[in-house]
Order: sequence, then C-alpha cells, then structure tokens
Amino acid sequence: MRRALWKGAISFGLINIPVELYTAEQHDELDFTMLDKRDLSPVGYKRYNKKNGREVAWENIVKGYEYEDGKFVLMSDEDLRQANVEATQSVDIQSFVEIESVPILYYEQPYYLAPTKGGDKAYALLRETLQASGKMAIAQIVIRTRQHLAALIPQGDLLHLITLRYPTELRPPDDLKLPARNARKSGVSKQEVDMARALIDQMSSQWNPEQFRDTYRDDVLALIKKKIKSGQTHEMAEADAQSAPASAAGSGKVVDLMALLKSSLEGKGKGREVADKQATVHALPTSRQATRTGKAAKPSAKRSTAKKGTAKTATAKGTARSGTAKSRTPARKQA
Repeated sequence: MRRALWKGAISFGLINIPVELYTAEQHDELDFTMLDKRDLSPVGYKRYNKKNGREVAWENIVKGYEYEDGKFVLMSDEDLRQANVEATQSVDIQSFVEIESVPILYYEQPYYLAPTKGGDKAYALLRETLQASGKMAIAQIVIRTRQHLAALIPQGDLLHLITLRYPTELRPPDDLKLPARNARKSGVSKQEVDMARALIDQMSSQWNPEQFRDTYRDDVLALIKKKIKSGQTHEMAEADAQSAPASAAGSGKVVDLMALLKSSLEGKGKGREVADKQATVHALPTSRQATRTGKAAKPSAKRSTAKKGTAKTATAKGTARSGTAKSRTPARKQA
C-alpha cells in the first residue's frame, strides 16, 4: 500500500472534503552506482559540518533561514505548519475555469487525490459536478514548504491534482527568433500545407500510451545483459538502505451536503467564518483544532513571496545500493 504524500481537505464554500494526496509519477530511470575505479568501492555522500568537517547525525540537523550574513532563524517542521495552519491542511479552491483555457505550458506535476474516511459522498459530488460542467477547479495547496497553484481535473473515478507553474516561473519567448505567422512571409505554400495536413490525417489515431516504450532504456539494458553474459562483471561491498517513516492517518464524519451547498451559494462562497460554527465533512484532529483560533491569513500567490519564506535545504542523493544519505544545510538569504 502506497503512502500518502499529504493529508488535508479540499475546501470550497463551506464544503470540506477530507483527502489524501498521492504521487502519480513513477520514474523509470536506469540506476547507476558511482564507483571508485581504483577498487570499485561505492562512492557515497554524507552530511558533514562545513566548519570542522565532521559528519552530522540526522537528529542534530535543523532548518535555518539566513536573514543576515551568519545570522539564522531556526524553523522546525511544526513551525512551518503553524505559520498558516489553514494553508498547510487545505486544497483551497479559488475558482472554476474551462479546462481548455489553461495553456499546457502551465502544467507541472501530476498527483492523485483520494477521499479519506467520511469524504466519499462529497468527493463524488465534486467529481461529478466538474465532469458535468466540463470545468476544472483552480486551487492553492502547500506541499512541504512551498505553496503551489493547482488544477483539480476529473477523469473516470478519480480526481487528479496537477500543480501549475506561476506566470513568474515561465520565461517569455521574446528573445527567440521565430518564423512569421503569415504564410507568404514564412515561405510556406498552400500546397505544402495541404500535403502536411494529408500526412497528419494519415498518421492520426486514438491516444494509446501503451504503444510507446523507452527504447533507449531497452537498448542500454540489452548492452548490460550482453556484458553480463560475456563475464564483464565486478563485485563490490553493499551498504544498508535507509527507510522513511510512515505517516499517521486521520478521521472524519459526514453531514448534510445540501445545507452546506445552499449556505455557500447564499454567501457566494465567502462565508468561511461560518464554517467554524457548523459541522464539516471532515473534523480536524484535536491538536490541529486547538491551533485554529481564527481564520489564518492566506499566503500570497506570488512565487517570490512564497519562496522568500521557504527554508532552503540542499539535498544530495546516494544510490539504491549504497543507501540514501541526505544533506541539509541552512537556507541562504534571498537576493
């Protein structure tokens, strides 16, 4: 059973839908171990103190934001969550737009959204409503230490969450030399266009991702098998791999969705303060409710602001054979 990357609730109007976020990507890259060519020993990474050169254990590593040269503010994972509890626990839907209206250039990382206990009916309601309207929801979500813009798109039984790039993350193509759109200026004739259209029609088919394969990976593996068969192999010592801790699950309860929908429509989706006085589909754990003394201020959607408050960490990955060792260093001050 895969582990959830994030737990919280989809929020729009007065409706809260308890959900879990799962990664939808599976990297199928070839895993090469770095070796010392002198004795074929695996080359690993380690966390070390840059002042004295000694290795640092995980329990002694903290996140730090450098606000002045050599001066840091320490931030724990709980500090980062408490900075804005609502933002870190909610897929906050801002609006609904036509799916075709968002250029593909904005799409970034795919995820799956699945309902947790007590959220099935509300999840199905949102999914079916989006499907019937032909629209997608535009929301904001905090994953780890960064706020993302995201699109919620229904497909079959599933709600997909795809993070979107902010406009500031896209480089304008102004400096690119491109052919003119005018056919005469670009030197393209009508006959050439007609012939190209005929070729496109001939090659057109239904989308079938199963027909495509990573042929380069297959060729590299074939070469590896050939080397194994010819005896071109070597032995080395292996290190133990580390495992990541599992996360805890939450609980929830179901209430009348129609009442919440009517209230949301009457308040035009802005009566969030009323939600604290009514029962919601998902009750936050007691420890989290205690922290919600009022409506938390919404973080800015500007990437530059989100980036400035983010504790930076440098991560170095080892290989699967030699284990994984992550290096975390204090965040550097923003320019």
